[in-house]
Parts: sequence; structure tokens; C-alpha cells
Amino acid sequence: MVIAVYPGSFDPATYGHLDVIRRASASFDKVIVGVLNNSAKSPLFSAEERVNILKKETADIPNVFIKSFCGMTVNFARDNHAKVIVRGLRAVTDFEYELQMAQTNRVLAPDIDTVFMTTSLEYAYLSSTIMKEVALFGGDLTNFAPPATIAAVRKKLNQ
Repeated sequence: MVIAVYPGSFDPATYGHLDVIRRASASFDKVIVGVLNNSAKSPLFSAEERVNILKKETADIPNVFIKSFCGMTVNFARDNHAKVIVRGLRAVTDFEYELQMAQTNRVLAPDIDTVFMTTSLEYAYLSSTIMKEVALFGGDLTNFAPPATIAAVRKKLNQ
């Protein structure tokens, strides 16, 4: 059984994230989506809220599991017996950073590989940051995330 982890902040998860999750679930026996709990950042949603949103959005994918974590991704991968870290790429600008992280992770954990998945073209422009910015100004989010996620974003911003 090949287990992969797909780490990220997912604040909130977009169609781009869900695209990578679905495609990874077709490539690996088990995909554990790791929701990073980073106390140095100020996310819109708590780690628990992000986990709950992702659980709802991936409930129809039987080999996908959602967990929060803090610390290094390679440790999260090891703790979950994963041999692969999945990373999504939208553009060439993502690649430089992701390659550096993959190489660092390879030094830290030579037994864990990184697999890059390019996002589908229809989501190449999309990021959680852009989605939150559009939401702040009342823009239409229907092309960014599923309705339940959009409702959670709107509710959070109106608090």
C-alpha cells in the first residue's frame, strides 16, 4: 500500500486543492491531507475548522483522510507511514520554492519522495489568498470553491 500525504494550509481549500486531492487519490492507495497548524500565521479558519471543511468536501473519496499537524512535513509523513509527499504546482513561480522544499525534505528524509502534480488549467490562477481577497470585496466565488466552503468563508468574514 502506497500512502501519500498532501500538506498545506488550505485556508480555505479551493477547487485547485480539491483537484489535486482527487487526482492523488487515483494515484495512491491512501492520501492523507495534512492541514498545517502554524501558530506563526493568522489564518482565517482554525486548523479544526479547515479539517472539518475538507472532510465535508472529500467525504465521497473513500481513500482520503484529513488530519491536522504542526511541525515538519517529513515528520508528519513518517508518522503516517507515507512514502510520498504530494505538492501541487500552478505556475513556474511555484516550482522554484517547491523544488527547494522537496530537495530539503529529501536530505531530511531520503526514504520519502516528493511528487509534483500540476493543477488543472482551469484552476491555475487560483489560490486561497486570492479567494479570500475576492470574498472580502463581495466578489463571486462560485468558480473558486464548492458552495459549502463558500458559505463558510462568507460566514467567517461576516463575524
